[in-house]
Amino acid sequence: MTFRSKIDRPFLMLYGAATLLIAVSCFWPFFFDDDMPLSAAAILISIFVGTIAFMLWLILGISYVFRDDHIFVKAGPLRTKIAYEDISLISPTSDILTGMRMLSSRDALEIFYPKAVMDSVKISPAEQRRFLDELMKRVPRDKFHRSLL
Repeated sequence: MTFRSKIDRPFLMLYGAATLLIAVSCFWPFFFDDDMPLSAAAILISIFVGTIAFMLWLILGISYVFRDDHIFVKAGPLRTKIAYEDISLISPTSDILTGMRMLSSRDALEIFYPKAVMDSVKISPAEQRRFLDELMKRVPRDKFHRSLL
């Protein structure tokens, strides 16, 4: 079963601001250099298109897939497997600025497991209740924060 990530307005605004900053950085020279070589223009345009494509891949490519023995979490080129038996705690979180994040919403869950880069990964499934119900079938209930039960 596959779940997509929830995308909320503040996240879209953050990515919109980043896109604007990248656009200004890449296209600023066009306004001041009337004699810009074609190769320089091609490089700047390529940097802009590549960076925006990568950012879109990161945002739109977030998914959480339930497999037989693990959850497969994917965000663009970033991937991790979380074995069900390794999960030590699942709790709600709104702190999306620290730790390993594969999310696009402040309405998030933090899954703690020992093999994680920073002891946990933060995710934001769009259908959080259905995601938790599916996870409860695979992980003992004592691993869930009481506010999630």
